[in-house]
Amino acid sequence: MTSQAVSWVLVLALGAVAPLCRADIYAYTDSSGTTHFSNVPDDRRYKLIVRAPIETPAGVPADARRAAAWLTRSGDYDAAIARAAGAANVQAELVRAVIVVESGFNPRAISRRGAIGLMQLLPATARRYGAFNAFDPEQNIRAGAHYLADLITRYGKDRLELVLAAYNAGENAVDRYGGHIPPYKETRAYVPNVLRMYRALLVQSAGAAAGTDS
Repeated sequence: MTSQAVSWVLVLALGAVAPLCRADIYAYTDSSGTTHFSNVPDDRRYKLIVRAPIETPAGVPADARRAAAWLTRSGDYDAAIARAAGAANVQAELVRAVIVVESGFNPRAISRRGAIGLMQLLPATARRYGAFNAFDPEQNIRAGAHYLADLITRYGKDRLELVLAAYNAGENAVDRYGGHIPPYKETRAYVPNVLRMYRALLVQSAGAAAGTDS
């Protein structure tokens, strides 16, 4: 919906999301204040922030250490995500992917434009979907999931790139640009980041299901 309190430009692969927090996660914060995450430290600026069990070495920037803590706590929201996704009839993996990119699982995140909580809801959107306390994870996730469901109804389940562009920039922006992703730097980065995370989570879920069946 909007940029979050810390811009999460995620180069995350599957290992960066709970319950896969056992994989090593590296992070660095660039000169613009953007925090980058990866499980493949292909830049010398990356510092290890999470190892199984959780390890945050000395010298890691404070914001990266906080990010590590938020990511490792992401499993606390599994039940809320499952309930919200089921009620809204959207995939839990999509809801989780949005949360990862929007807030890095920081329930107290506030963006420069006033978007709040895990799914970074603007106050008007939060109220529209019944989240009168948008800092409450249960309300926030439920409202965000229903907003995603309405956007899927509007643009189609096969046009997730537009769904996510509208979530980030607003429906009016997508419509104003003729049903295309608006040419905003933030939105152009946001959409592929969420899609990359969503696809990784789908692979994770398929693998977990296969393990259960075997």
